[in-house]
Amino acid sequence: MSAPHRPDAIGVLLVAGGAIAFSGKAIIVKLCYRHGVDAVSLLALRMVVALPFFAAMAVWAARRAAPLQPGDRWRILALGACGYYLASLFDFLGLAYISATLERIILYLTPTLVLLIGVLLARRWPSRLQWIALGVSYLGVALAFGHDLRVDGEGTLIGSVLVFCSALSYAAYLYGSGELVGRIGAVRLTAYASIVASLLCIGQYLILRPMPLASVAREVYAFSLLNGTLCTVLPVLATMMGIRRIGSGPAAQIGMIGPVSTIILSLLILHEPMGAWQVAGTVLVAAGVLVVSRGRVG
Repeated sequence: MSAPHRPDAIGVLLVAGGAIAFSGKAIIVKLCYRHGVDAVSLLALRMVVALPFFAAMAVWAARRAAPLQPGDRWRILALGACGYYLASLFDFLGLAYISATLERIILYLTPTLVLLIGVLLARRWPSRLQWIALGVSYLGVALAFGHDLRVDGEGTLIGSVLVFCSALSYAAYLYGSGELVGRIGAVRLTAYASIVASLLCIGQYLILRPMPLASVAREVYAFSLLNGTLCTVLPVLATMMGIRRIGSGPAAQIGMIGPVSTIILSLLILHEPMGAWQVAGTVLVAAGVLVVSRGRVG
C-alpha cells in the first residue's frame, strides 16, 4: 500500500514565509514615516534596492524562454504600470494616513476585486455562496473602517480610499496577467513588470524631487534596504518557489496568514491599538476571501 500523500512542508514554509515577509512592508513604511520621509522618496529608495535583483531574475528567466510576441512588450509595460507601480504608490500614500492593520484588511479584498472585474468585463457570474462571501468581506472592512473613522476622521477616509485604489490596481494586474503568465511564465512576467515599476518609481522621484536624499535619515536607508530585499524581492521568490511545489490553490489559502502577521507586528512593533471592531472585521474579511478564493481556484 502506498503511503498517504503529505503536503510539501518546504513549499508550505516558503509560501507562509513569503506572505509574512511581504506583509512586513507596511510596518517598515510606518516606521520610516516617523523620520519625516515622504512616500515618493521612500518608494524610490525601495525600488533602487530591488531593481538589481529584478534585473537578475529577468536575465535568468529569459535564458531559455521563447521570444516575446508582438504586443507583449506593451502589455508588460501596462501591467507593470498598473499593477506594481500604481499599487505601490497608492499603498505608500495611504499608509501615511491609516494604520497598518486597516491597510492590510483593505488589501485583503484583492481576490474579491479580481472576481468583480471578471463580472464586469467577462460576465463571469459568481455563485450564490460567493456573492454572500463578498458581502461578508466588505462588511468586515466596513466594521474596521468605521471604528478608525470615528477615531481619526478625515485622514482615515483619505487613506482608506488610497489603499483601496492600491488593491484595485493590483487586482487589475492579476486579472490582466492571466494570458501572459501562461505564455511567458510567472517569474519572467513578474521580473519584467517589476522592472517597469521600479523605473517608474525612480523616474517619478527624479522629476518631482520632493526631498534631497542626502537629508533622509540614516534609519530610513536601513529600513529601505530591508524593504527592498526582505519585504519585496524575497517574498516574490519564496512565493513562486512555494507555488511550484504545492500549487496555486493551497498557496492562496496559506498566503492568508500575511494579513494576520501584519496585525500582530503592528501590535508588537508599532503599538497600534487593536480593538474588538478590528478583530471582527479581520475575521469577516478572512472568511469571505477564503470562500471567494476557493471558488476561483476550483
